[in-house]
Amino acid sequence: MTIKHHLTENLLMGYAAGTLPEAFNLVVASHVSMCDTCRAALESYEALGGAVLESRGVDLADDGLAACLARLDDAPVADRPAPVRPVPGALPAPLRDYIGGDIDAIRWRPVGGGVKQAILPTSDAASARLLFIPAGAAVPDHGHRGMELTMVLQGAFADETDHFGRGDVEIADEELEHTPVADIGADCICLAATDAPLRFRSLIPRLLQPFLKI
Repeated sequence: MTIKHHLTENLLMGYAAGTLPEAFNLVVASHVSMCDTCRAALESYEALGGAVLESRGVDLADDGLAACLARLDDAPVADRPAPVRPVPGALPAPLRDYIGGDIDAIRWRPVGGGVKQAILPTSDAASARLLFIPAGAAVPDHGHRGMELTMVLQGAFADETDHFGRGDVEIADEELEHTPVADIGADCICLAATDAPLRFRSLIPRLLQPFLKI
């Protein structure tokens, strides 16, 4: 597996600093678990952040350490899944841990044209979903009102910008309008995170959008 499309420095630094929405954290953790390049970059940012905190020399109260550890124990794990190294399975380990299983544990719901989705529970700052696109099928032409991260988990797709295979992440913003089409050879499964609703051109997707929460 050769990953061509990586995460940006801003996304990796945001993950290291804990400033990304939960949905984006899930994409970053899943990608980093499969990508040596981004994993090494993330480790560098985390080490840099640790050095900065250490250099500040902030004194803790007598019970400060215990209170900090208690807060970590109480924090929801899903807010920032750990980017572990890959283990056998169709889905990356952080995503498997998040949904409680592999592909057979996903509860798909039809969207139309053979496309299916499974919305994942995350914070309100952004939404995350799994998308199933049959081989050769297309997602309706759309633009974006914010940022969308789309990571390929199985198969591949192509759009007006490039071709994306397993492990690749497409980063879309307000300037991109595209029509992703799954490769002929295999069904495509993606993890997508958005911080704003998509902008569809066609009438039917626009009418269905409130119900599909896209």
